[in-house]
Amino acid sequence: MRQLNYARLIVLFALAILPTGCKRLRHEQHDLVYVAARQVYLHDRVAAVSERVALVTNGQKLEVLEHNRRFLKVQTEKNEIGWVEEHAVIDSKTYEGFAKLAADHKQDPKATGATLRDDLYMHVVPGRDSDHFYLLPGNAKVDLLARASAPKVSGPGAAKPVTSKPAPASKPAGAASAKTDKAKLSAASASASDPPPPVMEDWWLARDNQGHVGWLLASRLDVDVPDEVAQYGEGQRFIGCWVLTKVNDPESSAPDHQVPVYLTLMAPNKSGMPFDFDQVRVFTWSTRRHRYETGFRLHPIQGFLPVRVTTEQTAKGSVPQFSFQIAGSSDLVTDPATGVTRPANPRTISYQLIDTSARRVGPDMASIPTMHEPGTTPKPAQKAAKKKHK
Repeated sequence: MRQLNYARLIVLFALAILPTGCKRLRHEQHDLVYVAARQVYLHDRVAAVSERVALVTNGQKLEVLEHNRRFLKVQTEKNEIGWVEEHAVIDSKTYEGFAKLAADHKQDPKATGATLRDDLYMHVVPGRDSDHFYLLPGNAKVDLLARASAPKVSGPGAAKPVTSKPAPASKPAGAASAKTDKAKLSAASASASDPPPPVMEDWWLARDNQGHVGWLLASRLDVDVPDEVAQYGEGQRFIGCWVLTKVNDPESSAPDHQVPVYLTLMAPNKSGMPFDFDQVRVFTWSTRRHRYETGFRLHPIQGFLPVRVTTEQTAKGSVPQFSFQIAGSSDLVTDPATGVTRPANPRTISYQLIDTSARRVGPDMASIPTMHEPGTTPKPAQKAAKKKHK
């Protein structure tokens, strides 16, 4: 009987301490944040005078232990604990947005390549004030996937547009004059109050060598174009450059004397255009003059990425072929989230390069309208002429 009572006491004692024990063993789930700054120190307290606990760097995962106004108490994967400013990190939702971008565009074909001029952040959507995360180092190589335009955010020191007030009208001589002056005053006032159109800037959706995907400011990177071709930009900016084929020239300084023939795309040196490029140009190599010449040029048009470069079998053997898109109508569709503009009815235009001449091929042989900007009257495309470069 005594042993039975003793066993009951043990059971009751175990049931009494069980909730406390479970609470101690259960791991409390905390929010996760990720370092968006280049690097930042964790401090032991939120105070004017504090000690540095650890250094965390861009992309590092942290566990949130406590919130305090603009600061977070976090723990690293090495169990280092300290306080960090909230603006130096992004939350899990933003991180998942970048992860979704990477997953959605993992298999996207590369439109062209580029090199960063300096360190540059990837943004989740185009726009300087949008969330950014991954910091890519200067001179990094990236694959460009798509181009978009977004309004430029003015800095704190940017000048505000001046809106002048109309001068007070003099007293009219008659009723008709009063009505005229009143109408003019109303029109002038409305014109002065209308905000100016936003300044636009271009962005590229890019993928780095680690598979990270995000939007990069176009003015901070250079599309990869060889120097021997870049010198013929004529004030335009290059959108892409591809090797179509190679020509053997024993007198050239190219590796193995194999000189590349390039397909290039160019656009006006202006952001916010509703098309990706307005010029298609092929640089062929003259084995007689040992220099580049323009073997084909189509300008001005409104063209859209992507560009496809392939090799096709013909009666003359294997020849390079390239294709690009133009709009089949004046209807363009702009994605409200990213600003990417695409033709509602795209046409695919294809050419084959035979020797040093480009010949139109494919099912779409209709005329190509030429125009610079929306609203201009299309004109029949002119035959591309060969131009020599000295």
